[in-house]
Amino acid sequence: MKITRNEVEHVANLAKLNLSEEELARMTGQLDTILSYVAKLDELDTKDVVPTTHAFSINNAFREDEMQESIPRDKALQNAPKDNGESFVVPKII
Repeated sequence: MKITRNEVEHVANLAKLNLSEEELARMTGQLDTILSYVAKLDELDTKDVVPTTHAFSINNAFREDEMQESIPRDKALQNAPKDNGESFVVPKII
């Protein structure tokens, strides 16, 4: 057995959980099953496996900033529901 009833009681107490006798027994069994399953990972030979932080190799998605010509104001405002010639006009929120 990987976990005892006393350990489950202790953790429940730390979490301020009031577990009945039935719940303590059920949780002890369930947690023991989970810990036994996770312990199977210890059987894997991982000495040649490189530690990773992601399952897939990822590259930085950022690019260098490049100065570019901005879109002309009149073209940016042409599809606006309402504008004042300089900017979008939106409903006042506050």
